[in-house]
Amino acid sequence: MFTINKRVIIYPLACLLMLIAMLTGLFYSSVTVPILTILHILAENTVGTGFLADVPGNEQAIIWDIRTPRMLLAFFVGASLALAGAAFQGLLRNPLADPYTIGVSSGSALGAVSVIFLQLSFLGAFTLPIVSIISGFITLFIVFGLVRLSSRQMAVETIILAGIIVSAFIGSILSLIIALGDQDSMTQIIYWLYGSVGMRGWSYVQLLLPFFLVGSIMLLAKYRELNAFALGEEQASYIGVNVQRGKSMILIGASLLTGSAVAVSGTIGFVGLVIPHLVRLLVGPNHKHVLPLSMITGGTFLVIADIIARTVISPRELPIGVITALVGAPIFALLLVRSRLARKEGGA
Repeated sequence: MFTINKRVIIYPLACLLMLIAMLTGLFYSSVTVPILTILHILAENTVGTGFLADVPGNEQAIIWDIRTPRMLLAFFVGASLALAGAAFQGLLRNPLADPYTIGVSSGSALGAVSVIFLQLSFLGAFTLPIVSIISGFITLFIVFGLVRLSSRQMAVETIILAGIIVSAFIGSILSLIIALGDQDSMTQIIYWLYGSVGMRGWSYVQLLLPFFLVGSIMLLAKYRELNAFALGEEQASYIGVNVQRGKSMILIGASLLTGSAVAVSGTIGFVGLVIPHLVRLLVGPNHKHVLPLSMITGGTFLVIADIIARTVISPRELPIGVITALVGAPIFALLLVRSRLARKEGGA
């Protein structure tokens, strides 16, 4: 009964924090716009009618054309990475698993950088996310191929180690591409790799949204399979789970989310690693709650990180990946220490 009451509190609190973070992202920046003006602009552009007589055109452009798509993009990217991280951790039964530790993000980054460097456009606006997603898939296949070559069993530790090795190799290729480019392309690629959701506009939101919806639906529908995988694949098959189909759908959904997020924002670390871990501490291991709460919390976290990135040294901006690393790394270290101490106390 206590668990049920706890979740009843956590869901509204998570949604309230999300709304506060979004409104703060629209309000707090180098140019101050009154909150009533912001609400009027949002109402006018969403439901077709506002409540103020006159709003300056520059404020309209600032709120609707710059801050709103930036805030939404930060939320969708954070939600995508956190949901993908929760799925990878559930599938591999390891809290260290996330899109970055198993190499998917590095592969997606290589595909996106290749599109930027070679100026490819054979699929129009969708060239960048599709190439990024395909590169992430290929990297995932390479990681699992290495694991199968080295061991007959798909040990989780081996998968993560293989992911780190592949990521390091891809990092060297990215460094080579940067070295081969001119000054302008080198600056563009390096800044993109640090991660940012600034100066993207509505076109990037529209680019990410279909992949976000498909990937999210695929993963949210597989919470039962993820709960069963916690018992092990053999035990999951005994209780009626189609293991191969379930694994394939989860990997495809997580790769869709990761590849599309990396394509529009660059590489942003620690969101998929830390957020699912924190959510499990609050609601337990049931993926029926872990998945949606990871989405909400991950999106909220990245919106807050973006606010910090664009205000802490205003008018200059920090890459958002720097903020997530500065915040996420210490939090994850504390979580690891806490879990280690808990295991020791339990053993005692």
